[in-house]
Amino acid sequence: MNIKDFLTNKKGASGIGTLIVFIAMVLVAAVAASVLINTSGFLQQKASTTGKESTEQVASGLQVTGVTGVNSTTSENITHLVAYITPNAGSSAIDLSQAKLFITYNGVSAVLKANTSAIDGTSGTPDVLSATLLTNTTATKFQVVSLQDFDGSVAKNQVINKGDLVAIAINTGAIFSTTTGIPNRASVSGKLQPEFGAPGILEFTTPATFTTKVVELQ
Repeated sequence: MNIKDFLTNKKGASGIGTLIVFIAMVLVAAVAASVLINTSGFLQQKASTTGKESTEQVASGLQVTGVTGVNSTTSENITHLVAYITPNAGSSAIDLSQAKLFITYNGVSAVLKANTSAIDGTSGTPDVLSATLLTNTTATKFQVVSLQDFDGSVAKNQVINKGDLVAIAINTGAIFSTTTGIPNRASVSGKLQPEFGAPGILEFTTPATFTTKVVELQ
C-alpha cells in the first residue's frame, strides 16, 4: 500500500470512533448504575426507618384502666382525680415525664406536666388517695405513682413499660378553682398524651349525687 492509499483509507478511523463511542456508553451506564444503586440504598434505609417509626407510633400508647374521684366533704365537689394508666399491648417504653395531660371542664382546658419525680407505691404504701400524695399535685402538675413496676423504671425515671401500672393524681380543685373542683352532673374530658403513640383517654360524667368520699368515675 502506497502513502496515498494509506492516507485515504478510513477503516481504521471508523474503528477507533466506534471504540470511543462504546467506551463512552459503558462509562455513562456505569455512572447511571452507581447513581441508581446509591439512590435505591438510601430509599431502602429511609423506608426501613419510616416503617419502624410508624410501627412504633401505631403500636405504642397508653391505656386508662379506671378513674377515681375524691369528694371533698367541705365543698362536696371532686377536688382530685386519680387515673390508672398502663401501656398498650406491644407498646414501647414511654417516658411519662415528657407526657402532657390535657383536661377540659366547663369551657376551661388545662395542660399539665408530670411532677419532677415519681412516688414508689409498689409496696402498697403510700395510699393512692392519701393526703401526702394529693398535696404533691398543683394546677400545672400531676403526680405519678408506681403501683406495679418490676424493673423500677417508673420510680427511677418515670418510664412506663410492659407490665407496669401507674396512678396519675390530678388536682382538679386547683385547676378549676372557679368552682373549687368538679360538681355533680358535670362532663369532663381529657387525655394523657405521650411523646409518641396513642394517648390515654379520660371521659366521664360525675354522678348526680356524691354518697361516698371516693367515687368511681370511669
